[in-house]
Amino acid sequence: MASITLIKEDDLIQSIQDALQYISYYHPVDFIQAVHGAYEREESSAAKDAMAQILINSRMCAEGHRPICQDTGIVNVFVTVGMKVQFDTEQSLDDLINEGVRRAYALPDNVLRASVLSDPAGARLNTKDNTPAVIHVDLVPGNEVSIHVAAKGGGSEAKSKLAMLNPADSITDWVLKTVPTMGAGWCPPGMLGIGIGGTAEKATLLAKRSLMDEIDIHELQQRGPRSRIEALRLEIFEKVNGLGIGAQGLGGLTTVLDVKIMDYPTHAANLPVAMIPNCAATRHVHFKLTGEGPAELNPPTLEDWPQITWDAAKGARRVNLDTVTRAEVQGWQPGETLLLSGKMLTGRDAAHKRIRDLFEAGESLPEGVDLAGKFIYYVGPVDPVREEVVGPAGPTTATRMDGFTEMMLRETGLLGMVGKAERGPVAIDAIQRFGAVYLMAVGGAAYLVSKAIRKSRVVAFEDLGMEAIHEFEVEDMPVTVAVDSHGISVHQTGPKIWQEKIGLIPTQTLA
Repeated sequence: MASITLIKEDDLIQSIQDALQYISYYHPVDFIQAVHGAYEREESSAAKDAMAQILINSRMCAEGHRPICQDTGIVNVFVTVGMKVQFDTEQSLDDLINEGVRRAYALPDNVLRASVLSDPAGARLNTKDNTPAVIHVDLVPGNEVSIHVAAKGGGSEAKSKLAMLNPADSITDWVLKTVPTMGAGWCPPGMLGIGIGGTAEKATLLAKRSLMDEIDIHELQQRGPRSRIEALRLEIFEKVNGLGIGAQGLGGLTTVLDVKIMDYPTHAANLPVAMIPNCAATRHVHFKLTGEGPAELNPPTLEDWPQITWDAAKGARRVNLDTVTRAEVQGWQPGETLLLSGKMLTGRDAAHKRIRDLFEAGESLPEGVDLAGKFIYYVGPVDPVREEVVGPAGPTTATRMDGFTEMMLRETGLLGMVGKAERGPVAIDAIQRFGAVYLMAVGGAAYLVSKAIRKSRVVAFEDLGMEAIHEFEVEDMPVTVAVDSHGISVHQTGPKIWQEKIGLIPTQTLA
């Protein structure tokens, strides 16, 4: 009979802290290998360029111990506790885990962005330390504690889907109908986690848990499926990539790197199916506690990252943000690469809402916020450490600002916007009518983007924290013209072109 294992509270707290710091700057090696493989197979220059930035950013973060993405996530923890385990503490398990989160996000050498808000349907106040985590606990036979820790970005989490299908419905058909509606805000290439069965909440939990497993789809392709679930994984993997969505939604051969599926018995009348994507900032790690101290997490070696060179300046148009004119913008082409230099302001959801409230109250913009003929960057940066001007500062999902776009263009004279992923019909219509432009930066390359920012200062709404309005001075910041002044969107044209091309490419070539 197994003996009782005593887990000290400090060991659990330290392990959670270390795990969250670890995953903030180390991609899982299997993920790096999968992106590199997709990069080498890719035939779309735009998608290949995006994956190059993701891989270079990943290596930079591993070297510099800084976050892969400015959205350092909401913490998800799956804990499996052996029933022969005893915790040496007076605190609850949730309290111990949350203390580890609190310490991890405030570590001075690598401060992580606090994104968690309390009172979600009301005041939405930042908890300041990224607590509480979302915690799931299972009790099993045994005398050890097994923990999976993940930091889930809000952009990919926002694309989660749940359907209560009829038993005779096709799961594959539902996935193929649903994935295009998710847009590119989840930052492909990534993984799809699918949960089948149980009840609505069980299917969702299965989908999330499946994302903690290693990427192994190519090994599965080579040996062939041994179960219905494995066959379904292969079918969905091939057909989703056949949609041509591609990296960052720009069109290409690889949209998903793997499809994970977990299932559970369900009611005869039901077929619950949940789907949750993991983004290009996939972050998770697994460790065990056996009563012998905190977990030891072995860092990967730099040899695990491919040596990739990337020249943003090749064929790019240089743009001076301080002197650019509306007439100049009219000549920018969809899909064209720009290198931005000069001053731009930042603003996300909360700042846009506050600006709208000011206008509705008959008030003007705060001093220092002049958007006439200027560009705004949808970003919530990580706080700087050491010699940094600003921490990782990648783009946030632009569609969240779609409802504010016409107001901003009409009332402020804004010339253009920089964000992540596609724009919706309302925003595209406003962009066309006002002769503005939308530029896309690569989601999942936040540290790389931050190196283009030479100066940063808060100019308004300081109380909003990371959502305050900053003024950035950038030099050669790489972006793509995603919606031109005539309303042409590369997120509409690119996937359509590549879906047609993929239909003509033999399946074995894509494997």
